[in-house]
Amino acid sequence: MVVLAASIVTKTGKALVSRQYVDMSRIRIEGLLAAFPKLIGSGRQHTYVETENVRYVYQPLETLHLLVVTNKSSNILEDLDILRILAKIVPDYAQSLDEEGVTKAAFDLLFAFDEVISLGHKENVTLQQVRQNTEMESHEEKLYKMIIQSKRQEAIQNMKQKAQEIDRAKLESAKAGKGMPTYAPSPSMGSRAVDLDNTPTYMSQAPTAFSTGRPTDGAKPAKKGMQLGKAKKANDFLDSLRAEGEVMNVEAAPAAVGAVAPMVVPSEPVSIVVDEKLMVVLNKDGGVESMEVNGGMALQVLNEEDSRLKVNISAGQNSGFQMKTHPNIDKGLYSSQSVLGLKDPQKPFPAGSPLGILKWRMQTTDEGMVPLLINCWPSASGGESYVNIEYESTTDFDLQNVAIAIPLPALAASPKVNQVDGDWRYDARKSIMLWSIDIIDDSNRTGSLEFVVPNTRPESFFPVTVNFNATKTLCQVEVADVISLETGNPIKYALRTQLQTDGYEVV
Repeated sequence: MVVLAASIVTKTGKALVSRQYVDMSRIRIEGLLAAFPKLIGSGRQHTYVETENVRYVYQPLETLHLLVVTNKSSNILEDLDILRILAKIVPDYAQSLDEEGVTKAAFDLLFAFDEVISLGHKENVTLQQVRQNTEMESHEEKLYKMIIQSKRQEAIQNMKQKAQEIDRAKLESAKAGKGMPTYAPSPSMGSRAVDLDNTPTYMSQAPTAFSTGRPTDGAKPAKKGMQLGKAKKANDFLDSLRAEGEVMNVEAAPAAVGAVAPMVVPSEPVSIVVDEKLMVVLNKDGGVESMEVNGGMALQVLNEEDSRLKVNISAGQNSGFQMKTHPNIDKGLYSSQSVLGLKDPQKPFPAGSPLGILKWRMQTTDEGMVPLLINCWPSASGGESYVNIEYESTTDFDLQNVAIAIPLPALAASPKVNQVDGDWRYDARKSIMLWSIDIIDDSNRTGSLEFVVPNTRPESFFPVTVNFNATKTLCQVEVADVISLETGNPIKYALRTQLQTDGYEVV
């Protein structure tokens, strides 16, 4: 058996995609494909037609024909098997079964055809293996991208530290009377000076919530001229990285999994980030197989003059949570008064870089601790599978950007959705049903989705993966205030709190 070509043609014989597996001139293959519509009759029910030299095995695809051209000595059963696999591949890669949809996916279809047919002979592969091979996911590539992203993060952090050092040096020089004088903007330039004074802010893509503490009494006014120079240094550094070929995205730099969330460029004397990661595995028959919470609090001080301080926190019962402080934090002071301060009050916190001062961890199988319960109920009826999936939020705070992904078998068309709370989208390439809810609050603590697909095994709809974030954490830890040890007055601070999923599945 030898497959001469695999093609997709219109009803008039125009070739949209054609892959030849033997040495064949373009004129000959175009002639074979152009002759095909004349060989099939309008009332024929067969799926093949023969000439003196070749055999056409075909299947209609709406307004098109999927065609396999073989020699007459080939095994017709194997030809039909190849045609069956290719007929499943085409809808999986083409967004629509028309001339425009097939033309846009031409190269993807050619690569997929090559996975099924090699040198004219059928390969023993499944549709899932074809999809996996064409996507070409590489662990080495992912590792390389993580390394590059880490270097970018390090470069941005170094840039911010250098800008702060330059700013401090100019400030000290000005205080000593050796630096450039600082000029106040004239009334005619007031609005322009305010615009230029804004320094760039770098933050992650996750939603953030900031709350500001009480201002420090007698706070010194910012040096406008010095901050203008700081913004210019930052832009020059990024421009040099771009000139070397690096693609810089300073507005959204994703953090590595398990790392402390990246700090924003500080605009307040003190910045605090409370970050929590949630890992949950739910059983499809009910119950919790595992749940793990890892969180931490990081402190960043902008200037050395504000570095001698203590952080007063308020904490709830936090049953089951294991709390640990940094080795330099006074554990006795934290245990007795819920105050995070250094063992030696005369020593300052390091300025210019974030420092983890508190972390916590919790593991449980208690279903009452899970913030979002997911139940998936597939059932078969009349040659179709009805899938009902529902969520239930058990938290007293809002969940944002909720996305639930349900794997599906390879389908020729989108699933039929009977009912949905929120929005849905079918990803034909990955064969996944995506159910999204912008926010889950008191108005929609429960919701459901029902859709219908051709009959398939219930195991095909698992594992269900879930992603969401929130501006509150499961561990009840809040910052009450930040106090200066030198003056005893409150220090103004910026606070960001975020909860993110780091592996949330129903298996």
